[in-house]
Amino acid sequence: MGRLRTLTRRQLVLVAGAAVLCAAVAGTALTGHFGAALTVLGVFFAGLLAGLLLIARRLTGLATAHRKAQQDVRTILEQTQRRVLGAVEELLLNAGDRHRELTDKLAAQQKSAAHGTDHLLRAQTREIEGLFQLFQDFTARAPMPSSGGFALNPTDLLGLLHLVRTRKPRLVLELGSGTSTVWMAYVLQQTGGKLVSLDHETGYAQKTREALEQHGLTDVAEVRDAPLRPVVLDGRTFPWYDVDACADLTDVDLLVIDGPPEKTGPDARYPAMRVLESRLADRATILFDDANRAAEQAALLKWVETIEGLTQEGEALGRHAVLSYDRLRSRNPACSTASR
Repeated sequence: MGRLRTLTRRQLVLVAGAAVLCAAVAGTALTGHFGAALTVLGVFFAGLLAGLLLIARRLTGLATAHRKAQQDVRTILEQTQRRVLGAVEELLLNAGDRHRELTDKLAAQQKSAAHGTDHLLRAQTREIEGLFQLFQDFTARAPMPSSGGFALNPTDLLGLLHLVRTRKPRLVLELGSGTSTVWMAYVLQQTGGKLVSLDHETGYAQKTREALEQHGLTDVAEVRDAPLRPVVLDGRTFPWYDVDACADLTDVDLLVIDGPPEKTGPDARYPAMRVLESRLADRATILFDDANRAAEQAALLKWVETIEGLTQEGEALGRHAVLSYDRLRSRNPACSTASR
């Protein structure tokens, strides 16, 4: 009875049908109707055979479905395997490319570092040689201010002092005081010239004055306070030195442009030639520091294009550019004007 409860409705129907047929065969046989019994028995076996055939067909279908499922699973596994292998191969190739890329970059950085070290050693050697050349011509009467950094380095100082010695200016106007002020004052004391330096920083100006006093150069050089004031040129306003600080200066033979600093504003040094052209001698020399910077290069190009009689002398030496001014060649010698 327990097993009968587990059978499905279809199975119960089949069992009941088989039981009925068996009862019919037994009944007809007991009553002497053997023909009818054989007929019922034939029907029973025919039904049993049909059932077996149906079961065989169902099993064949299940076997076919099972084989297809296995084939599908095998196909999926093969595809997955190929994808995994392809992904691993791609990762290996990318890793190889990345390794080569990193190796190339490392080699390039090592080469660049070696080149930078070599360049630094050459620069240090050049500056040391320049420093020896600076001190071999005279003996300083007090400790000299430091060179390099914001101040001119030894090789740039050499170029500036060579210019002072060879051209022997009677009056030098320097924009921005500092180390170069003391060095130029020593040379001008030998050649008989004078130096006026403008500085917008009161502290720097006082420090340079003290250095000039320590070296006994106050009879040759002076530092003037020149706070930055707005100067209007070509419709633009620039922060530049107070022009009253140099109102008494004329016939400047050498103009050294080393200020205002870049941090004071864009194109900070552009006003220099426009404002001071009228204060230059008929023939003058201009030394433009930091001429390797983009803003200074733009200012230099515009000066040469717009100021008659102004030409650049060859290529820039280090951070310097040297220009010559000849008023006699100027078609318009009128003084530059600037409004504050």
